[in-house]
Amino acid sequence: MKKELEPRLTSLAHGGGCGCKIAPDLLQKILGELPVAPKHRELLVDASTSDDAAVYQISDDTAIVATTDFFMPIVDDPYDFGRIAATNALSDVLAMGARPIFSLALVGMPIGQLSVETISQILAGGRTASEAAGAPIAGGHSIDSVEPIYGLVALGVAHPDKVLRNSSAQVGDVLVLGKPLGVGIFSAALKKELLGEDGYAEMVASTTLLNTPGPELVDIPGVHAMTDVTGFGLLGHLSEMCRAADLSAQIHFDHVPVFETARGLLTSGVKTGASGRNWKSVEPMLSSTHGLNENQRDLLTDPQTSGGLLVSCTEEDAEGVLTTFGKHGHSNASVIGRMANGPAGIIVV
Repeated sequence: MKKELEPRLTSLAHGGGCGCKIAPDLLQKILGELPVAPKHRELLVDASTSDDAAVYQISDDTAIVATTDFFMPIVDDPYDFGRIAATNALSDVLAMGARPIFSLALVGMPIGQLSVETISQILAGGRTASEAAGAPIAGGHSIDSVEPIYGLVALGVAHPDKVLRNSSAQVGDVLVLGKPLGVGIFSAALKKELLGEDGYAEMVASTTLLNTPGPELVDIPGVHAMTDVTGFGLLGHLSEMCRAADLSAQIHFDHVPVFETARGLLTSGVKTGASGRNWKSVEPMLSSTHGLNENQRDLLTDPQTSGGLLVSCTEEDAEGVLTTFGKHGHSNASVIGRMANGPAGIIVV
């Protein structure tokens, strides 16, 4: 097959990136039908708090951190798709404060529609990102599928006492977000062929920027909790943090970093269907939105692929957290809000 006759990668998928995720309210119903897994003393973190990865203690000073993540193409360039998917999967290990050690590739490709060269480029992009994170791809599994799918099983290690959960936020903590919002809007614009070169460059730069501040943040005493913002949007993942800690959060919309290019696209009517689903899922958690307009709601629930870390820390240590982000190239990290006494919920000012 000649590569020039191949369809665009994004045209082969009904959704792209973390926008493919099942809506959180539907996922909760599905998982609610399953029996509760028995507790194991060594299993320090399981699915009960909707955390980023599972954590299993194997010795007094070592725990294995394990996760998996995969999705359909968010971009048409195969090498970029591979890099983005791998960076996104590794983020869940980094969001627990763990050091990645190796990974396994998950590959589903429509054989006959994509050339060997294209598929190889997807895998090469994934390998590049994995090796940059110190988690070389040691194997994997592949199938012939209707839609192109790529991702990783990612494994890391951490000290059991230094794992950063999403459930450990404390009253008075400030919230720091590591990357701007708007990746879902970029991906919607790309599908409609409305994304310019500058917007594409912003999108790829953000989604391939590893969340490497994570393992370093565990050594800041005032850092209490952490998660990453992906397919459920900022409000969706913050709501998980609030439920897990039984606390409320207040977000200042004007303090939330947003890609200005994405803001402009949204103003012109470009957005994903997932933002509406995410809003519907998180709306019961919102005690007040202080008159947010539709565009603002769409930004706060825009599905982020390989999004930023969301850190809950003491106000005194916020500057150290921001400095750590800056050292790792996360120049847009910002304090966006604060945790307060429950009940679990979110106020957007």
